[in-house]
Amino acid sequence: MHQTKRAGLFISFWLLAFVGYSQENKQNVLTKKEIKQGWLLLFDGTTSAGWMKINGKPFPEKGWLIHDGLLTIDTATKGGDIVTTGEYNDFELSVDFRLTGTGNSGIKYFFTSYVIGGSLGMEYQLLDDAGASDNKLANHLCGSLYDIFPPDESIKKTAPLGEWNTARIICKGKHVEHWLNGKKILHFERDSEAYLAAVEKSKYKSEPVFGTVEKGRILLQEHGHTVSFRNIKIRKL
Repeated sequence: MHQTKRAGLFISFWLLAFVGYSQENKQNVLTKKEIKQGWLLLFDGTTSAGWMKINGKPFPEKGWLIHDGLLTIDTATKGGDIVTTGEYNDFELSVDFRLTGTGNSGIKYFFTSYVIGGSLGMEYQLLDDAGASDNKLANHLCGSLYDIFPPDESIKKTAPLGEWNTARIICKGKHVEHWLNGKKILHFERDSEAYLAAVEKSKYKSEPVFGTVEKGRILLQEHGHTVSFRNIKIRKL
């Protein structure tokens, strides 16, 4: 093969490889495969579309920053928790999150108003396990169902502070799974004896029983610490 032609093919190959790599590694976008699987973005990387305050008022003007494709808690002001405008029941949720030192936040799901107990949601805990103050109980550590079930620490691998983690929550009927960085670290049934007993021992006193509701919103918790989010996406199951 002529050397010039061979060089041209070589360059073309690497250009195609680079374009493919870039497309797969863009943030806050869905791949063709994800679109086919039914995934939807809950954060577009540039606007607050699809999010509001927990009281139904518009997205807070202060307390949350949208910059460089990230949704970040601004600790200089109090913006409060934010929730999706839509409600979900059977779903798979994926969220990238980045913690800072002593960081504490959470991803709540099935967030709704209870007849007794106020507005509550089941919380996938986000925590700097080593440095945060709320690290004394196993069911308060990163990846736990907060105050109810601990994650499997023998499987859990959290990225170093300042690096990105991916939380995944799967809810199908009464079955729930918590995943962290590709590893399933917790699973349970929301109507099992073990679950009901753990709820009874927890801080959650509600009617109906905490976590047994059929649907609710997704919530990102503002807990006074700088935490960033990206690639927030969901699909119905």
